[in-house]
Amino acid sequence: MKQRVYTILVEHFKKWGITHVFGIPGKSISPLMLELENYDIQYVLGRHEAGCGFEASGYALAAKTMGIAIGTSGPGGTNLITAAAQAKEFQLPVLFITGQPSMQETGRALSQDSSQFGADLVKMFEPVTLFSARIERGDTLYLYLKHALEKAYTGEKGPVHLCIPFDVLMEEVETFYLPLPDHISPVVSPDIDKAISLLDEAKKPVLFVGKGAVMSDTYDQLQTIAEHWGIPVMTTPGGKGAFPTNHPLYLGGYGLGGSKYATDYLKSGVDLMIVVGSKLCDMSLSGFTADMEPDKVLQFEYDLTFAGKTIQAPTQLILGDIRSNLTQLILRSGATSKEHEMLTPRAQAAAASSQMESTMLSAGAAFRSLRAVLPKEAVLFGDAGSHSFHAVQHFEIIEPGTFFFDEVFIAMGAAIGYSIGAKLAMQDRPVVCVTGDGCIMMHGTEISTAVNHGIPVIFFVLNNGRLDMVEKGMSYNTGRSVGAVYERPLDISLFAQSMGATAFRCENETDIKQAVQTALQSNTATVIEVMVDPQEIPPILTRLLSLD
Repeated sequence: MKQRVYTILVEHFKKWGITHVFGIPGKSISPLMLELENYDIQYVLGRHEAGCGFEASGYALAAKTMGIAIGTSGPGGTNLITAAAQAKEFQLPVLFITGQPSMQETGRALSQDSSQFGADLVKMFEPVTLFSARIERGDTLYLYLKHALEKAYTGEKGPVHLCIPFDVLMEEVETFYLPLPDHISPVVSPDIDKAISLLDEAKKPVLFVGKGAVMSDTYDQLQTIAEHWGIPVMTTPGGKGAFPTNHPLYLGGYGLGGSKYATDYLKSGVDLMIVVGSKLCDMSLSGFTADMEPDKVLQFEYDLTFAGKTIQAPTQLILGDIRSNLTQLILRSGATSKEHEMLTPRAQAAAASSQMESTMLSAGAAFRSLRAVLPKEAVLFGDAGSHSFHAVQHFEIIEPGTFFFDEVFIAMGAAIGYSIGAKLAMQDRPVVCVTGDGCIMMHGTEISTAVNHGIPVIFFVLNNGRLDMVEKGMSYNTGRSVGAVYERPLDISLFAQSMGATAFRCENETDIKQAVQTALQSNTATVIEVMVDPQEIPPILTRLLSLD
C-alpha cells in the first residue's frame, strides 16, 4: 500500500505514543500540520521556533520519548538551531523537521531556500545534532528515518534533523513502520573491578556529581554508593537535582552557586574524586585551585571527548552508559544503602556572608519561600542567569530528579520552553520555570503559548532590571560594566497579564508564598514576578574574566 510521505511521518508519531508536536506553520511544511489534526495529535503553536524546539525538548525529557519540533524552510529552520544545540547538551532525542520549497526547483531563485543555494539547513544543523540530512526522494524516507532514529537513541542520545522539501512530502511511497529503538544494549565498561578497588582503598573520597547523572536517572545508584562507602557528595550546578540536599552526606554544590562546605572539603585534601557525569567545565570547577587537586580521579562518563583533560590527576575512566556502569559496580561490590542516622553528618557551620544589609528581598529568601510551599514532587527548570545559581545555592532538593539546569550551553530563555513541554508530559506534577527578566525578554512570549494551550506552568521570575550575571561579573573583574542594565526595566506582571496569564508582583516572602499557593491551584499559566535587590551579589564571582 502506498501513502503520502507526510501521512507516513504522522502515523509514526501516533504509533510512538506522541501526543504533542511543536512548531510554527509555513507553506513548505503545511501538509504535516494538516495531517496532525487528522490523527488527533495536538499541534502546539509556539511564538518563536526556538521556543518550539525548547518545548519539544522539555516534552522529550519528561515523557522519556521522542520530541518533535517542526519549522518551515529558511528562517524557520535557522531559528530552531539554538534549541537543537541545547537538546544536544541535554542528550535529548528530538526530531527537528524543516522544510524546503521544492526539490524539483532547487537551483532556481526561491523564497526561504533551505538548500545549498540558500540557507543550507543540513550543514547548519550538523554541528548541533547527531544526524542531519535532506530527503531528496520519497523512496529514501525509510533509510533516512532509520538512520535518524538510531543516531538519536544509540550511545550518546541526542537530537537529529531531517529537511524535507514540499514536493517530497507530497510523494506517494510504499508504507512502512519503524518503532523507536529500545533494543540497543547499554555499554558496560570492562573496568568496573578497577573502580571497586579504588573505592575500597580511598581514605578521603568525594563524589562529584554532574548533569549527566541527572539525565541518566542514577539517583538510587548514587545514594547507595555514597552510603555504602560513606562518601561525601557535592554537585555541579547541572547536577543539583541528582542528590537530596537534606542528606547527611551532602556537602552542597561546587562551582557557581556552590557552598563553603564543598570548598573547605576539597581544600582539606581528597585522595579520590569520583566524577559522575560531568564534563568538568569552567562553570562546574569555577574557583578550583591547585590545593584542591585530588590524588586520583575515578570518572564515569558516556563520552571520551573531555574525560581526563581538565583535572591533571591520574584518571581511571569508566566509559559507557553511566546508569548501567553504576548498577554493575553496586552488584559486583555488594554495596548496600545505610540508615541515615548511621552516617556522618555534614558540618553545620554557617557560611560567611559578604552581603550588605538591605531592606529589599534577597534571592536566597525568595527561593526559601518558594521551597516552603512547593510540594516535594514539583519539578523545576532553571534558566540561564544568576537566578538559577541562586537556586543552586538556596533551593533544597527533597526528591532527586526534580531540578534540571545546564551549565554548559546555557541558552537564555530555554527553561521557559522546557517547562511548557514538560508540563504537557507530566500533568499530575507542578512544573516551575525559574527565570529572570533578561530571559523573559528573549523568549517570554512563549508564556502566551502556555496560556493558549491551557498549560498551567508556574513562571517564577526574578526581576532586578539587568542582565545580573553579566553586570556583576563584569563589574567585579573590570571595575565597570557596559550594556547590562536596562534603563527602563520590564514590568513583567503587566507583560504577563497582556498575554492572558495570571500574574503576581511580589516584594516580600509573604507575597511569594501566597502567590505560589494560588498558582498551585490554578488551571492556567501563572507568572510570579519577584522584585529582588538589584545590588545583591550572586554566587558567580569565582568565574574570572581575563582581558589580558
